[in-house]
Amino acid sequence: MTLLLRSPHLQNIMAELSAQFGPGSESHDFFDDDLVIVDFLQAGNDHPPIDIQSLMQTLKDCRLRPLGFRSAGHAVAATAASLGLVSVPPELSRAKLATKVSALPSVNTGGAVKEVVREVIKEVVKEVVRETPAPAALVIDKHLRSGQKIHARGTDLVLLAAVNQGAEVIADGNIHAYGPLRGKVSAGFDGNVNARIFALSMDPEYISIAGVFQSGDQLLANALLGKPAKVRLSQDGPPRLVFEPLHV
Repeated sequence: MTLLLRSPHLQNIMAELSAQFGPGSESHDFFDDDLVIVDFLQAGNDHPPIDIQSLMQTLKDCRLRPLGFRSAGHAVAATAASLGLVSVPPELSRAKLATKVSALPSVNTGGAVKEVVREVIKEVVKEVVRETPAPAALVIDKHLRSGQKIHARGTDLVLLAAVNQGAEVIADGNIHAYGPLRGKVSAGFDGNVNARIFALSMDPEYISIAGVFQSGDQLLANALLGKPAKVRLSQDGPPRLVFEPLHV
């Protein structure tokens, strides 16, 4: 999963994350030690200085595990690296990075660690350009009740029955819902910005694509709530969720 920072002023971002997913929030167990890469592309980087240490602690409080960073300026990159984060190219696969980093030998010398990490990144980038068959979509034909959670890892999620409020559905790919889609809905969970969400009755309490989300009053004001709709990320300007009618 990728957290795309759209402002260098992190207080509001951290406050919103804590309110949504921090200890004591209604969705405090939404994440389960999930890996996250922090993207500083639109954060203004070094001006003003970014309190990365507080951001990392907020992510950990929300049961997210910061693993790497990308698109950072010199000062931000140096601070992030000092906190143990790995510099990640845009095309790097989250799952393969986790596998490689977990296999790193224990090295005490700072320079040696950096050299090992560089070699790991080179190796992973070479691997991800290989063509591999996509896994089949995960199909769920049973009603999902409050408290149930489904995660389609590395593939699409197809829902043939209703998803109740309080349930959670997550897919690394697209989500197709042929019944009422309520609860918490996340597509492109591994950072896939091309993921889509399709539903015959779009009525979520939280919805996200590649870490860009809407919830609460933002959703209640949506004219497509409860209707056939599709959701994607915008193609121009800052990333935002775009709701469009689904013609059936």
